[in-house]
Amino acid sequence: MTDNSDRGQDAAQLPGFSAADVDLVERRCLHQGFFRLDEVHLRHRLFEGGWSAEMVREVHVRHDAVGVLLYDVERDCVALVEQIRAGALDDPQSPWKLEIVAGLVEAGESAAEVARREAMEEAGCEVTELIELHTYYPSPGACTERVTLFCALVDCDGLGGVHGLDEEHEDIRVHVLPFKRAWELLLAGRLDNAMCLIAFYWLAAERASLRARG
Repeated sequence: MTDNSDRGQDAAQLPGFSAADVDLVERRCLHQGFFRLDEVHLRHRLFEGGWSAEMVREVHVRHDAVGVLLYDVERDCVALVEQIRAGALDDPQSPWKLEIVAGLVEAGESAAEVARREAMEEAGCEVTELIELHTYYPSPGACTERVTLFCALVDCDGLGGVHGLDEEHEDIRVHVLPFKRAWELLLAGRLDNAMCLIAFYWLAAERASLRARG
């Protein structure tokens, strides 16, 4: 029978493992292209004591990423970007996805610097204020990437058109939508990636207080 006696215990007080409790036996690169795929051989400590058997896992090695929800407080609207996504080529509706602005963190860059750079590159938008929301692993079972999310307060007047860097093969269309219309799209399943969902649920909770500030 399962012992539930400590179910209410504060998780912050629970003992936890760290990287020191992993024995990384071997790591080798299987593929190096736009992204990298590694094969790792490891053992780790077990909750009930001792060590696991050696296991083999494939790990998708990626740069960390930044997502930015562009929100105009005065107009109560958002700016979203639309572009083709290689991972959605088999999507039953379309491989072109509506998303928030996003980009990869290069060496020496802070997440906030990436947010401002990508807002300009992908949407032609200058950021007034950045509010950091969350940092999370989208898929820690198989991928090293960590994502930092921001809400950027912006002026959506005049935003639109097609943007992106030619050398990165970007063809990005900007859509400015009232918040209510964007929320309808989310509920209809059109905003179907983790960055969008997390950022929009945050905005839905904080939108009134953001507007009251102005």
